[in-house]
Amino acid sequence: MTSLSRRQLLRGGLGLGLGAGALALSGCAVPGTTSVNAEPTRPPAGAGKTVTLTYWAWLKDLQRVADIWNAQNPHIQVEIAWIPGGNDGGYQKLYSALAAGAGPDLAQVEMHTIPEFLMVNGLVDLSRYDVAQHEGRFDPTLWGQVSFAGGVYGIPQDSGPTAMYYRPDLLEEVGAEPPQTWEQWAGVAAEVRQAGMHMDSFPLADTSVFTAHAMQAGATWFQAEEEGWVIDMAGERTLEVARFFDEIVDDGLVTTQHQPYSPGWFAAAANDQIVSLASASWGDALLSGVSGAEGRWRVAPLPTWPTGYGSSHLGGSSTAVLAHSAHPHEAMEFAVWLNSSPEGIDALIENSGIGWSTNPDHIGTPREGASEFFGGQHYNTEVFEPAAGDQNADWQWWPITQQTFNILADEFRGKARGASLVDAVVRAEQSTMEVFATKGLTIRRAER
Repeated sequence: MTSLSRRQLLRGGLGLGLGAGALALSGCAVPGTTSVNAEPTRPPAGAGKTVTLTYWAWLKDLQRVADIWNAQNPHIQVEIAWIPGGNDGGYQKLYSALAAGAGPDLAQVEMHTIPEFLMVNGLVDLSRYDVAQHEGRFDPTLWGQVSFAGGVYGIPQDSGPTAMYYRPDLLEEVGAEPPQTWEQWAGVAAEVRQAGMHMDSFPLADTSVFTAHAMQAGATWFQAEEEGWVIDMAGERTLEVARFFDEIVDDGLVTTQHQPYSPGWFAAAANDQIVSLASASWGDALLSGVSGAEGRWRVAPLPTWPTGYGSSHLGGSSTAVLAHSAHPHEAMEFAVWLNSSPEGIDALIENSGIGWSTNPDHIGTPREGASEFFGGQHYNTEVFEPAAGDQNADWQWWPITQQTFNILADEFRGKARGASLVDAVVRAEQSTMEVFATKGLTIRRAER
């Protein structure tokens, strides 16, 4: 794996800060600082030799998918080991293995967490293994989210383009159609509230939803310069979104009591109290948990802001090659097949319930037809496929993404006591700058 200088890391949009998971390595030998960085690019295994790769992931039944590859590639065999979801313990397990000089060949790593793994030299730069030849198979926006400092540190696996799920029968009660802009959405939400329902839920604890709204509006919270970071969390496009939801929450047009997909939310949705839901493509499977919901929901494009894009992303993972892999070339080959071939994508959907395909040329055969649950709508091809192509390509993750989400959530909780989301965003920006400074990172506020 290539050793990256401080200047390269800063230029590539990284820095030297560590998130909560990476901080667990304190006092341990950081992987890649000596032996890993000193190793040359590893050549492929010789002809006739059998390679066995290990892959740690939290996807269910992933071995069934790997077995398709195994049957076709007898000299490169892949064994799956299940780990908890990233922040539920999977990342800690990976960091501990890396610190011990071990770990799997491959791991499921969320795209927003790649910078943290890179800060501990935990990932292989796949550009050394000619990964550029495969770039055209993947969505360019997502390819950008795994690329730093001229290197590529993961193969995009899935994402979550956003749209609006809605109940056409409940909208019809107030004489409304799916709104095309957020301004129209607010008007419909007022009519819905007068009818005793809520248009949607606005989670105060899960700030990834607010982040996705800001992303859609065209905000870019972080950008890297030659000598450090520029932060613009409290820029005008983000504050526009915050002012909008300040008013929406103050007027009671959304509920803040139920987190989407929580037991309380499922109960409210089953009782015809939730009219719509702005969420990701993977929300279709979760909606099936609403009692009596089959045939009653539809999908429409997300309402748009005056500036920005037609959609945004909620979630997204990569298949990364870990620093101590003895066979990075073969690991990359498997990762590319898994996440770009029709066979791999279809098997991931059928067995593992993977999110949206990162190959724009193959959304997955199971997703091409009509859906009985959504009343015969071809919602994937009609809504999510265009949404996946209308994204904020300038968005960039940063080394303390999860910590920033936590800071923002702490501030947002004050909204339940009458505080302002606008003020919360401004304070969160300042707190994030302070965290960067304590980690020895240079950061400045964008000019406004």
